[in-house]
Amino acid sequence: MLTKKTLLVLTFALYGIWGHAETIRIAIGTQDTTINCATGGLLIRELNLLEKYLPHDGKYKDAKYEIVWKNFTSGPPLTNEMVADKLDIGSMADFPGALNAAAFKKAGKRSFFITSLSGSPQGSGNGVVVPIDSPVHSLADLKGKSISVPFGSTAHSMILRALKSQGLDPERDVNLVSQSPEVGGSSLQSHKIDAHADFVPFAELFPYRGFARKIYDGSQANSPTFHGTLVSADYAKKYPEVVIAFLRAAIEADRLLTEEPEKYSELIAKVTGIESEVNYLFHGPLGLQKRDFTFKPEYRAALTTAIETLSLLKRNDVPLTADELVDDRYLREAFRLSKLDYDKALKSYGKQPLAGKNAQNGAVITDVKRVTQVWVEGEAKIRHYVSPESALFAVREAEKAGRKIRVVFVHDEETGLKLLANLAWFVRNPDGRIHAYLEKAAATKAAQKENGAVLNFASTFATTTRVQAAR
Repeated sequence: MLTKKTLLVLTFALYGIWGHAETIRIAIGTQDTTINCATGGLLIRELNLLEKYLPHDGKYKDAKYEIVWKNFTSGPPLTNEMVADKLDIGSMADFPGALNAAAFKKAGKRSFFITSLSGSPQGSGNGVVVPIDSPVHSLADLKGKSISVPFGSTAHSMILRALKSQGLDPERDVNLVSQSPEVGGSSLQSHKIDAHADFVPFAELFPYRGFARKIYDGSQANSPTFHGTLVSADYAKKYPEVVIAFLRAAIEADRLLTEEPEKYSELIAKVTGIESEVNYLFHGPLGLQKRDFTFKPEYRAALTTAIETLSLLKRNDVPLTADELVDDRYLREAFRLSKLDYDKALKSYGKQPLAGKNAQNGAVITDVKRVTQVWVEGEAKIRHYVSPESALFAVREAEKAGRKIRVVFVHDEETGLKLLANLAWFVRNPDGRIHAYLEKAAATKAAQKENGAVLNFASTFATTTRVQAAR
C-alpha cells in the first residue's frame, strides 16, 4: 500500500515529466562585420525582433526560449561550433557555406541554407584592393606579385576565378597567401603585400579609410555570390516554427532597413565600428549588392562553383550538390505569413529602387544612371542629384557654407556599380557631362571614343564647380 508521502513524490515526479515547460535554445552565430548579413543577425538582435515572432501556442504553449547570440569574423569558426551542436543557426557566404555542409556531412549530419540575405548575381561585394599609392591599376599588373586573401572565404573563390579570367595561373603567376581582413588591412598599409582580395565590406572599407584603392570588382568575372543563413537539419526538423520565426524577423529587419537606410546604417556602425557611409554603400538604394532572400538560379550556381572549387583545392572529399545545400520551404512559409509573394521576389533582379527626389529642384528622379548621392554632415538623409555636375556644385556650395561632406557616391557608367566618388575615375565630355568609372583603363577607353578628358575626383570637382559657378 502506497503511503501519502510516496504518492506525493510520485505526483511531483509525474508533474516533472508532463508539466515542466520545455526550454528551447536558439543559438545563433552572426558575422556582424560582414555587414550584408545584418538582416540575418545584427539587426534582429539589436532590435529584439526574434522575440516578436516566436510561437507560444500548440506544442510551444508552455515553452521558454533561451536565445544565445555569438559573433564571428568569418565562416569557418562558426561552422566548427555548429557541427559541435553549440549553435543552431549561422550566417555566412556561399563558399564557407559549402564547407559548412561538407563538415556536417562528414559528421553524419546535415545543414542547409534556409535563406540568402544579400548578394549579387554578377559578383559585386567581393573585390581586390591595392595600397593607395600603388602603381597597380588592374589584375594584369599583379603578375609576379603577392596577393593575400582569407583562405576558405567567398573572396578566395573569387580571386581564383578572376585570375584565370585574366589569363593568370593562381599557382604560378602570383603568390597567394592567406590573411584575415584585419591582417590584410595592416599588410596593405605597411606594403607587405601588393594586393588584398576580400569579401563584404573590406574592398570598400579599406578604400573609404584612405589607405587602399579598389582595382577589381567581383562582378567583372561575372561570378555570382551571396551571403545567407544555414540551420542544422536536426534543429529545423524539431523546431520548424522557430526557424520560420527567425526568418520572419529577418524579413522585418529588411523592411526597416529599406525604409530608413541612413538610420540603420548608423546603428550598424555603432555596433561594428564600420562607418555608416560604407554600410549605406551596400544597404542604401541602388546599393552595391541587393538584399535578396530568394534562392535565385545564380545563387545555386554560386554554390555549385564553390563545391567544385573546394574539390580542386582538395578541401572537400564528400559528394555535395547545390540542391542539397538549399531548402526554401521555411522561407516560403515565412513569406506567406508576412503576406509577401516569394515567386514574384524570386523573379526580381532590380536593385533596391531609389524613391528620392532631386535635391536641386524637388523633381522625381526617373533616370538613375548618373544619379549622385551626397551625405552632408548633420543631415539625417542623403541628398540625391540627377548628375555628378549638379551634385558637385551642391558640394561646393555646402563647403562654402562651412558644411562638412561625409561622402559622395557615383555610379560606374558601364556596370552601374556604386562607387566612392573620391576614388573613382571620371571622363568629362566636350559637352561638359561627367561619367564615372571604377577602372582607369575603362575611363581612358571611353575618353578616346568621346574625345573627352580623363580626370581624378579632385580635378573633376575643381573644373566642374568652376563651370557650374560661371553659368
